[in-house]
Amino acid sequence: MKPLIGISTSRRTGWRVYPFIAFGVWLAGGHSVRWVAGKRAEVRHVDGVIVGGGDDISPELYGGDLIASAVLDPARDELEKCLVEEAMAQGKPVLGICRGAQMINVALGGDLHQDAYDHYNARKHTTLLPKKDVRIEPGTRLGALAGLEPMRVNALHSQAVDRLGDGLRVAARDGSGMVQAVERIEEPFALGVQWHPEYLTYAHRQRALFRALVAAARAGVEHRAQLPEVSAEAKV
Repeated sequence: MKPLIGISTSRRTGWRVYPFIAFGVWLAGGHSVRWVAGKRAEVRHVDGVIVGGGDDISPELYGGDLIASAVLDPARDELEKCLVEEAMAQGKPVLGICRGAQMINVALGGDLHQDAYDHYNARKHTTLLPKKDVRIEPGTRLGALAGLEPMRVNALHSQAVDRLGDGLRVAARDGSGMVQAVERIEEPFALGVQWHPEYLTYAHRQRALFRALVAAARAGVEHRAQLPEVSAEAKV
């Protein structure tokens, strides 16, 4: 069976992004439906969720102060926070991409650095090309899926995870120490990455992220534990 994955995107720019994410899901053996704020989106109708990239997340969601450079979409914030919360409550797996990784963290009670590059005094990368190096933490699920060798990724974000949400651990950092991936320790499967794997699907290590989500979704449909399926996928 092909699990159905709900993909949330921006109302303004999601039409450009969605085909790339949907292609990653298709390569992994799933199919997808696009969600945007203001339209019907129900977790119970899908087998897994992807929260895509886009605008900054409002600090109102985690008690932070708004900075002048923030570009916000309150309706999308509300939708995606609910999607992550409902997915966790219903035992559905989630993959977060860039903003989506941050939303996983916020929805689970964490917070963000609004200007992460300033906080870490790090060089900012703004490119779809793989020009940024990240290191994957040993002993993580991401490490099992993609290997522990340094990974060259793209980067479009300005925010980054600060205090971790409940049940999450850091799965990757860049050279400055900035968090680049988080993952849920227990069921259901949840992984968030700061980069955009949908533009890097020519790389086996990036396709592995979509395969992990689809494997977890398939296990959920068949009422089996998700994390062993993800571990099995890591050995393929």
